[in-house]
Amino acid sequence: MAEGVIIRSLSGFYTVMCDGVRYECRARGVFRKDGLVPLVGDRVRFEKLDEGKGVVSEIKTRSHAFVRPAVANVEILILVASAVIPVTDPFLLDRMTAIAENANCGVILCINKADLDPGDELAEIYARSGYPIIRTSAVTGEGVEALREAVRGKICAISGNTGVGKSSLLNALLPDLALQVGEVSKKLGRGRHTTRHVELYTLGQDTYIADTPGFASFDTELMDPIPKEKLQTLFPEFQPYLGQCRFQDCAHLKEPGCAVLEAVESGEIHPSRHEGYARLYSLSAKLNAWELKST
Repeated sequence: MAEGVIIRSLSGFYTVMCDGVRYECRARGVFRKDGLVPLVGDRVRFEKLDEGKGVVSEIKTRSHAFVRPAVANVEILILVASAVIPVTDPFLLDRMTAIAENANCGVILCINKADLDPGDELAEIYARSGYPIIRTSAVTGEGVEALREAVRGKICAISGNTGVGKSSLLNALLPDLALQVGEVSKKLGRGRHTTRHVELYTLGQDTYIADTPGFASFDTELMDPIPKEKLQTLFPEFQPYLGQCRFQDCAHLKEPGCAVLEAVESGEIHPSRHEGYARLYSLSAKLNAWELKST
């Protein structure tokens, strides 16, 4: 038996990367019987057959799995944002960072198109979050090597609203990849969706990166709902102040004696981050008990 990582899934065939070699594999029927579907990102054991073929016989324990895109074991979520056509709404980033935190997945904030706008306002919003912030430009190459080093040895996913340059950034990381890059509509400030499926691309040294078709398909509505009480733990800037409020069940919205609100007032927490938290809290509060899954 050999071990590898599923880097592509299409029509019941799974491309497994093992020691730099790709094997086109089928999965044993036992997975269907058990209701288990192999996912891109799964670490698997497989039997090698002739001519680069194989059969997946075991899926190793997953750390977690996202629903859309269907990808497992993501260790770092690279959120690509832009401060210029299109301008990324921080609330999109707040939703995705909360989802990543809930899945114990690391986050890197990548401010792309830095040659056009360095995104200082975006960087300031997340400066106290502890997330690495890397400014990049697929045009000039700024930050590309820093990003490559930051994800070394990890399984990563790259996501961002359409048009921020995810595919261009992947092409800069992997010049031979030649991904189709959609043109951004200057009139609408939107890009055309060019990525059709989830696939892991190898950056070498056991490093894999997945392209995803934008926030619209990284579907937050299809992911496990987050209980409103848990949201406070998913904002790293809140951590030093949790348990310091006057009321034990403080929701950090408008309560007197709230340590989090005092930190917002003093500038220790950026107001935009608290606004994102409040909006997410409102959404979670509307969920019925049966919609919430245990975590």
